[in-house]
Amino acid sequence: MSIINCGLSLPPEKQNTMEKRKITLRAGIVTLFILFAALSRLIPHPANFAPISAMALFGAAYYDKKYLAFVIPIVAMFLCDLFLNNVIYSSMFDGFVLFYPGSLFTYLSFIAIAFIGFGLLKKVGIKNLIISSLLASVTFFLISNFGSWASGLMPYSKDLAGLILCYAEGLPFLKTGLLGDLFYCGAMFGLFELAQSRIPALRRSTV
Repeated sequence: MSIINCGLSLPPEKQNTMEKRKITLRAGIVTLFILFAALSRLIPHPANFAPISAMALFGAAYYDKKYLAFVIPIVAMFLCDLFLNNVIYSSMFDGFVLFYPGSLFTYLSFIAIAFIGFGLLKKVGIKNLIISSLLASVTFFLISNFGSWASGLMPYSKDLAGLILCYAEGLPFLKTGLLGDLFYCGAMFGLFELAQSRIPALRRSTV
């Protein structure tokens, strides 16, 4: 004798609508996390103790539409940079600043770090989050310092010796960057994982 499942199910159209709303809610909350992280750069902080790498990793781990992992963090950073360079640090520049020297390399590092997130954070866990954070810190250090050397932002000679000196003098900032990335990754991922455990609608669909 077979057991007949008499449970009621929603029509496919309504299921699709509910799933789209769930995805939209999740993307909206992820975006808010990234925007708040970007705004934290306006708070006084030690040099390089910033959420830059954490924002890229966070987007890569939690956006269902992967292109948003590139677009949202970069746009958030760009808008924050506009305010910082034209309001907070306006005395350091002559006139309006749309892009500061070396900014292209900062945005390129976002793209590289997002790919790290795609590869290592398919399933978020403490171990792979720490590894991703450390790799992101080193990636940002290598790309951004190369940008400082190549763009002439810092007075280094345009040869191998100048590049090596640029990296050597940037090492103290790497330490601060490592600590900042671990802190922001812990805060952002920890809070979102807590939110997912309390709010089922934020969880990624397994279907």
